[in-house]
Amino acid sequence: MNAISVRNLSKSFGDKRALDNVGLDIARGEMVALIGASGSGKSTLLRHICALETGQGGSCIEVLGSPIQRDGRLAVEARQIRRSVGVIFQQFNLVARLSVLANVLLGNLGRIPAWRGTLGLFTAEEKRLAREALARVGIGEVAWQRASTLSGGQQQRAAIARTLVQRSSILLADEPIASLDPSSARRVMEVLAAVNRDGITCVVCLHQVEYARRYCPRTVALRDGRIVFDGPSSALTNEMLVELYGAGSEELILPEAPPVLVPRPAGPGARAREPIPAFA
Repeated sequence: MNAISVRNLSKSFGDKRALDNVGLDIARGEMVALIGASGSGKSTLLRHICALETGQGGSCIEVLGSPIQRDGRLAVEARQIRRSVGVIFQQFNLVARLSVLANVLLGNLGRIPAWRGTLGLFTAEEKRLAREALARVGIGEVAWQRASTLSGGQQQRAAIARTLVQRSSILLADEPIASLDPSSARRVMEVLAAVNRDGITCVVCLHQVEYARRYCPRTVALRDGRIVFDGPSSALTNEMLVELYGAGSEELILPEAPPVLVPRPAGPGARAREPIPAFA
């Protein structure tokens, strides 16, 4: 049984065709990158999978073997299915004034009585699991800090910890590293890869193909709402991107930065500086 199955998915916004008869299967336990130039439809596809948008007539999306939407209508079971789908966004969506731990505990809201969530009443076991989730993503030491005090990379890892508390079987990440510096971006992608190794299916929208090659065995590329490539990330070369996207490929390929020159100890026959690759 696939984790995600998409059939005949089309979506228009006015005169703009955002998705055009998309079909896609993602197996349980896969880590898949969705890439494409701006406006290609990758984020729109992700929003349909988690039922934040509904497709047009004739479409069907199944999650974990059950339809979450069909023919432009959400299934009766959509809310229950959503409990197994964690979603993280570029904007982190943390409550700035709450502690990091309190934000992570919000991942329980779909599984506890509404009155407990409203009052912020969580059990000792739920708090223990939230602290474990923070430790798992490498920020256990900031549990009691206000979310607003964290760096962007730490906030994104807290958002991932919240999906772990949610006990998601599928994690959908919409441009999770777009606003992060390269070091923080790599750390977040490493955390997502570690979560995937633990058996959680991960689908990640990425704006730069280099991260797809490094962390996602499979890449699905979209252009004008259609899938134009679906295969091993290693096969998606820069030349192929230029062929697929033309001038639009520039925003998908990390620029070749000049090497960083690091001073070396002077000595007989020694070079004073040696170039170090900028993206290592």
